Amino acid sequence: MNPPESWQAVAASMDMAPIVQEGQWLQELESEINRLLVDDFDRLISILYRMDVSEVKLKRLLKENPVEDAARIISALMIERQAEKLKSRQQSSGRDKALDDEEKW
Repeated sequence: MNPPESWQAVAASMDMAPIVQEGQWLQELESEINRLLVDDFDRLISILYRMDVSEVKLKRLLKENPVEDAARIISALMIERQAEKLKSRQQSSGRDKALDDEEKW
């Protein structure tokens, strides 16, 4: 079974190896996020910014779930955002195909 495209996009954004086993990869992602939280917070912020993860949503979820592992919350938001971007691109490309040559720029 192939992992979702959104997961592959997150792996690429995090400079992680390609996904082989989904369960193991999620643990590796959370581990890498925890490492960045402790050792390289600026890089984590840069990655989240580049991925366009909502800062407001992240802060709200962290505040509402103080006992939840922050890395688990962050990884879920990263995957969710990549899935949204992929869906948007697919919808956009579908609309482009429906246009005839005169309507295209």
